[in-house]
Amino acid sequence: MSAGQRPAADAHDLIEVRGARENNLADISLDIPKRRLTVFTGVSGSGKSSLVFGTIAAESQRLINETYTAFIQSFMPNLGRPDVDGLRNLSAAIVVDQERMGVNSRSTVGTATDAHTMLRIVFSRLGTPHVGTSSVFSFNSPEGMCPECEGLGRVSEIDIAQLVDVDRTLNDGAITVPGYTVGSWYWQTLAHSGFFDPDVKLKDYTPAQWEDFLHKPATKIKLGTHNITYEGLVVKVQRSYLAKDRESMQSHIRAFVDRAVAFTGCHACGGSRLNPAALSSTIDGRNIAQCSAMQISDLAGFVQGIEDASVGPLVGNLRNTLDSLVEIGLGYLSLDRESGTLSGGEAQRVKMVRHLGSSLTDVTYVFDEPTVGLHPHDIQRMNNLLLRLRDKGNTVLVVEHKPEVIEIADHVVDLGPGAGSAGGQVCFTGDVAGLRRSGTLTGRHLDHRARLREKVRQPEGHLSITGATLHNLKDVSVDIPLGVLTVVTGVAGSGKSSLVHGSLPRREGVIVVDQSAIRGSRRSNPATYSGLLDPIRTAFAKANGVKAALFSANSEGACPNCKGIGLVYTDLAMMAGVASVCEECEGKRFTPEVLTHKLRGKDISEVLGMSVTEARDFFPSGGARAILDRLADVGLGYLRLGQPLTTLSGGERQRLKLAIHMAEKVSTYVLDEPTTGLHLADVDQLLALLDRLVDDGNTVIVIEHHQAVMAHADWLIDLGPGAGLDGGRVVFTGTPADLVAHGDSLTARHLRGYLEPPGA
Repeated sequence: MSAGQRPAADAHDLIEVRGARENNLADISLDIPKRRLTVFTGVSGSGKSSLVFGTIAAESQRLINETYTAFIQSFMPNLGRPDVDGLRNLSAAIVVDQERMGVNSRSTVGTATDAHTMLRIVFSRLGTPHVGTSSVFSFNSPEGMCPECEGLGRVSEIDIAQLVDVDRTLNDGAITVPGYTVGSWYWQTLAHSGFFDPDVKLKDYTPAQWEDFLHKPATKIKLGTHNITYEGLVVKVQRSYLAKDRESMQSHIRAFVDRAVAFTGCHACGGSRLNPAALSSTIDGRNIAQCSAMQISDLAGFVQGIEDASVGPLVGNLRNTLDSLVEIGLGYLSLDRESGTLSGGEAQRVKMVRHLGSSLTDVTYVFDEPTVGLHPHDIQRMNNLLLRLRDKGNTVLVVEHKPEVIEIADHVVDLGPGAGSAGGQVCFTGDVAGLRRSGTLTGRHLDHRARLREKVRQPEGHLSITGATLHNLKDVSVDIPLGVLTVVTGVAGSGKSSLVHGSLPRREGVIVVDQSAIRGSRRSNPATYSGLLDPIRTAFAKANGVKAALFSANSEGACPNCKGIGLVYTDLAMMAGVASVCEECEGKRFTPEVLTHKLRGKDISEVLGMSVTEARDFFPSGGARAILDRLADVGLGYLRLGQPLTTLSGGERQRLKLAIHMAEKVSTYVLDEPTTGLHLADVDQLLALLDRLVDDGNTVIVIEHHQAVMAHADWLIDLGPGAGLDGGRVVFTGTPADLVAHGDSLTARHLRGYLEPPGA
């Protein structure tokens, strides 16, 4: 038994799972010890998430929701009962996942952890001069926000040259904004408003006409027989485009906004978001904005010095929150850091802070790859947190691939043996020593070590970054070699993402493939998103002599009862709504007539129910096979073609996007932790794919912590030496062999320890 592990649980102290069939689970039954740390392992798609999140956590949360009144339940999301015969001895489950914390610019690390709320109260009591209650210090309150930027800390400036061509007339297409082409409704509103002549070049407008054209506020005018509202072009663009969430925009609109709009710090408040009254009040010479901008590890020291007894308990809670953020490796952040800029791993760790100080015990904590975004140096901190939660008397369930986390488990559940229909079985349950002896894929790879490349590729030029200062970067200049595989490393918070994502995305030929959510309807799935449905529909139409539109769940062939979703959502007014399988199509999504049309003996619903691997055999050639091959190449062979995109993990979303971009003519790929969600055995397949991309003439830049990826690189850029203010510098550039031989950074030490000994 390894250090810190506990003896086996009593038979009556177990979570009993009987007959679990959610997604690909093959009617499995197992016992999971309570108040222990259990790690769930297995290849991507083996059924780990279906068991832990889709079955155990889902049923726990459903049972809790049922304890509320029907009125309260009507405001809560509907949770259907998992497909399982029995679950016994469940306790309340708290899911701490990697979902990003939204892109609301008013949400910060401080607001998400309540640290800013506590700080506001402290300032309202102790700040001098006294300026009012805590709401005066809130940038989300009219009492506290800067009136110029309305509490955002920045203002948008529109480049007029990106909106119009002043050498043209309106009739000649002077407006270059998407959707404002000559003859469009928006164009007619401007051209026929009567405020200017549509045959006069914009550069010849009088100052008054130019002002009306760009900035005139909403004004009622008559257009033919219609009474309409006229707005200046800038006013209209700001309202119709800038007020929208960037991620919800169509790609061409997003590209236009990126070109036309620059966000600059608000001159009135200096980016602090607050009005002069809030900024005038200080504690020990610092105002609340300065405190919020401090690195959390430094702010913790500042708060330690506040000893006024009138706020003693409050300051104690604030200290605990700040210390917890430091303890789990987020001391490099600041309270004013926007939540939407955090990585999935950082977001998960911010959520954990709420639970560290909790007095609750006998709770089931469920974690989804908590080491995402963590350098090997930081994983020990995460392990200590997991063990602390366990030692308080809680059940800790962790889905994880990293050997360092598997090593500390009291109990391991290994699922597989493969993915999708080839998985869903329990291959092993027991302790870590037993896993090593088990002969399972996970057991065999637990002590896997990497080797350095025998020969690195030579660059074909360089992509230069000069004077980068985003977040903690300290005027960083570095050359990224072209035509090779470059891995950017460093501890969490060292500046990797700030350097790469802050400098490369808008450059020509650069494609950023990240893990962000894919927006779409309930009907969106890998087949629709990848374009695979088009050749499938065409094949069905050709084989049956009918229209291709029949074979789209978004078009003519959709079941009219569920509108092609396969589920019917019923609003039960005062009770929680329910989603049930459509009785008309039995969840097949199409009309009975469409399902009579077959392609080599299969209807469209059966084809969409296939995994990528099964579909490759069904489509041995043609456009469909080419797309399927790319999906298989990125390790998504187990995904079902019709699986809703909302069910994909961050790593799966990234690999799906990569498969799509592989069809384009791209010169530079930027990937952010592509090993997320990958089993140890799958990393080799990913490395082979990255090699292929480079060998095809592309440049691949990867932000990554996995030592096997570092070892496989042609070139390494290591940032550090620490996190936050202690990072932001390039501490090494060169080949992995040079780093191992001569480097003294944290990355160098851990990579040396991971490599297979020479001659082994």
